[in-house]
Amino acid sequence: MNDQIKDIGIRLASLRDDCGYTDAEMAEKLGVDLETYKAYETGDKDFSFSFIYNAAEILGVDVLDIISGSSPTLSMCCMVRKGDGYSVKREHEYDYKHLAYTFRNKKAEPFLVTVSPDENPPVLHGHEGQEFNYVLQGKVKLYIGDISYELSKGDSIYFNSGIPHAVEALGDKEAQFIAVVVK
Repeated sequence: MNDQIKDIGIRLASLRDDCGYTDAEMAEKLGVDLETYKAYETGDKDFSFSFIYNAAEILGVDVLDIISGSSPTLSMCCMVRKGDGYSVKREHEYDYKHLAYTFRNKKAEPFLVTVSPDENPPVLHGHEGQEFNYVLQGKVKLYIGDISYELSKGDSIYFNSGIPHAVEALGDKEAQFIAVVVK
């Protein structure tokens, strides 16, 4: 695993400990088995955004507290220049750029998501709230529960993000979309 994922695991373990939860209690709250949860904390297993989002909700912290180790500090506005944003590069096909990483007490989490083609089937995950996705380039297939939608540049979708979902790039080119997770 990459160093960023290992660092996230260390922060997750520290925050869990600060909140007084055992690893078994946290695993149960997140709906994963203990072995998987321990692998997240050691950085030996890649995680979904849904996992981090749900862990942040349980621990009462901002997603960025877990991802970056820094608490957002701005309350009036947060401006992010083209190509910037707090980047979270996972081991697999997703690359997230958080677009409001310095704004505290957010009611929504906006991301620029780049998805690369991958021959492995996508793994569906859910998290509390609702989500809006707007495709900027390429084509994607969005799976929500037992249904799927093919979306192209300019298409959008709004859905209950508590239903397990995943996105895959279609064709041989990466796709990019804006994802806004609403709490």
